[in-house]
Amino acid sequence: MNTTPRGARRTDTTLSDGRQLIYYDPADAPVRVPLEDSRGLPAPKPLAEFRIDPLTGDTITFATHRNTRTYLPPADQCPLDASRPGNATEIPDHDYNVAVFENRFPSFSGPGRCEVVCFTSDHNKSFTELSQGQARLVVEAWADRTAELSARPDVEYVFPFENRGREIGVTLSHPHGQIYAYPFLPPRIKTLMARAREHQEVAGSNLFADILAAERKDGRRIVAENGNWTAFVPQAARWPVEVHLYPHRQVADISELTTEERDDFTMLYLDVLGRFDGQYDDDLPYIAAWHPAPVRVDRELGYLHLELLSIRRAQDKIKYLAGSESGMGAFISDTLPEDVAETLRKVGS
Repeated sequence: MNTTPRGARRTDTTLSDGRQLIYYDPADAPVRVPLEDSRGLPAPKPLAEFRIDPLTGDTITFATHRNTRTYLPPADQCPLDASRPGNATEIPDHDYNVAVFENRFPSFSGPGRCEVVCFTSDHNKSFTELSQGQARLVVEAWADRTAELSARPDVEYVFPFENRGREIGVTLSHPHGQIYAYPFLPPRIKTLMARAREHQEVAGSNLFADILAAERKDGRRIVAENGNWTAFVPQAARWPVEVHLYPHRQVADISELTTEERDDFTMLYLDVLGRFDGQYDDDLPYIAAWHPAPVRVDRELGYLHLELLSIRRAQDKIKYLAGSESGMGAFISDTLPEDVAETLRKVGS
């Protein structure tokens, strides 16, 4: 189905190999007439295989075709820029605001879907540097894609996320994120829902709502807040810099946020990202991971929030997942959550 975003104009088209491309423009922008993709690409043939680990029950995806995906091309050959003479890209138009398209090198396809979300046509900007209006348009795109992908019968979980920085493993430097519409529940979500179910049975309340209430009451790990959202460092943070952003009202996913909640999220998120980048002399590498509720199973137990984390533990040091973390899944942190929260508060003061 095609949804209608609340505060944006959506324009659908297709690329030369049949993949979907969607433009999101401000609601008052001129009507867009998409240009045709001139590249004449062959139809994609992704090769994905799912296997179940008998020891953990986790689903492991094998996508060998991704080994040939584009890797750190020169800036003037970026496939996420708007097209121009000599560089026909994934976005045929000569300019765009926000663009979403099916990934040419998806981790899975058939069941499930993988999409790329381009935050801006400006190759040299980061999300932190987006205007309030531009960032708000990205939120509309996330909400619209969440609603549409959640309606697919082959999707169990919709995961919008962003990886920033080569240290994280980014292969394209253009400001962008992705959306994985999983045909299964990811292991982390299975764990969180199991804990939420146990908490509901024992305490009779929502685990995530209780965590938020406890953090707001304690106050030591609060980084910033506004009328509808609170950003805090979790009391058992795994990563050197980790901040969770929670709405004050329990909702299942981004599409359920009100206009005011979307506005307040945008302001708080830009604030927190600015604090991340203000810690050191250069941009902080990070992963921004939305955690909506599952599409079907245990949806009532979920609570939309965003987890923002960085692997940098000092100006010139990266936290690597070594023996304990990789071998046993037991995290050992070099930073104290209360200290991280205080540092981030001071950065913004």
